[in-house]
Amino acid sequence: MDASEIPKSRKVMFLGKDSETNATTSMMTAMMEDTQDKRNVTEVALALVEDAIAVAVQFVEEARNPIKNIKWITHGEFTVEKGRKQIEKFVLQTWEYQSRWVHHTEFIKKEELSHTFRYIYCVRWSIPTAQVPMPRVSATAYFTIKINKSKPPDTPIDVSYIFEGHSLVLRPGMAHFREEWPRDIIEAKNLLMESITF
Repeated sequence: MDASEIPKSRKVMFLGKDSETNATTSMMTAMMEDTQDKRNVTEVALALVEDAIAVAVQFVEEARNPIKNIKWITHGEFTVEKGRKQIEKFVLQTWEYQSRWVHHTEFIKKEELSHTFRYIYCVRWSIPTAQVPMPRVSATAYFTIKINKSKPPDTPIDVSYIFEGHSLVLRPGMAHFREEWPRDIIEAKNLLMESITF
């Protein structure tokens, strides 16, 4: 029996079932796409809410625990030793860290540029223990004090610092010190030392 032999009433019924199936499939597809769109919107909304909460928590933390700074010496007062003492004072008075940490600040070098002098210092961090009183590795924060040749002597010195292995240049009074910065550096160096066979 071919299609020409099927009675007209049955053809309509088949067409009706196909149309219903197509309509049902279309509705199901639309509902699935709508559900997927709602999931995507929900995921984006949740991400935005999490970001807003993180910013609010940081704002409250900073209000409770404001970023500390010291009064830095001026261009006219600056000497290499006074610069070193200022960095020590800054670290001791504004950075919060556990007492197991020890650090030492030393002057490294002076660089002369066309309009400025740059004085580079390093603060070495380590964690001595009873078993290892002289640690094999340390973490270093490099401080730069910039003295501008054209600025008046009563202008405060320009100070910035960076932790080794990091690209973010920080300024005193602009960010909270995070103890994990030197800890992560030391852990990475220890892992590297353990992986090297002599």
